[in-house]
Amino acid sequence: MASVSEWIVREYFEQQGYMVIQPCKYFVTGRPKRMDEEIDLIVDHPLITEQRLPDAMLWTTENLKTVPRAVVGVYSWHTERVYPAMLEHIPEIVRFAGADAVRSAARRIGKSDFAKVLCLPQLPVSEKLRNDALNLLKQKGIDGVLSFRTMLLELLAGVDTNKNYEKSDLLQILRILKNYDLLKAPQLELFALRKRRTRRNAAAPVKPANPP
Repeated sequence: MASVSEWIVREYFEQQGYMVIQPCKYFVTGRPKRMDEEIDLIVDHPLITEQRLPDAMLWTTENLKTVPRAVVGVYSWHTERVYPAMLEHIPEIVRFAGADAVRSAARRIGKSDFAKVLCLPQLPVSEKLRNDALNLLKQKGIDGVLSFRTMLLELLAGVDTNKNYEKSDLLQILRILKNYDLLKAPQLELFALRKRRTRRNAAAPVKPANPP
């Protein structure tokens, strides 16, 4: 699942114009990871020159327009929500944002100002727990969080069913699913829902007005 999740994140950042590096292409077993092995991806946008980090912790694609480069961690347990207690008991989730890991990334591409971005499946439904999780991530050095929902919706919106994405299996799969109406953009679903409601209202019998 980790490789599929990194595949999604890579395609998403490439769609936004970032050059993507995967520093560690092997799986570490039997020993703790070195700091240079903690980073899942390094991304660098050649056209963004000044870094201004968004105030919000939960980022959208729009927020990336002021982020020239980042070290990226990918947490890929898609059946789980990331609660504050989980962050306390699984410290490796944020280890990629440590100073040594960032220095390793800086040596790799010759630049030092990195945002630390965590890509994760879902946050808690409760507003308090969601805010607690985001605040805890901020305390642990994370600058921004991207959800897989945000990234997948962006990829889906950018897929054209008339194009053959033979160089990307992921985009090709999304294109095929979209072509057969197995995937719908949220905006289209909203419009379809409105049309169904309009049809139901038009078909409903009109009740006669109460006599005076």
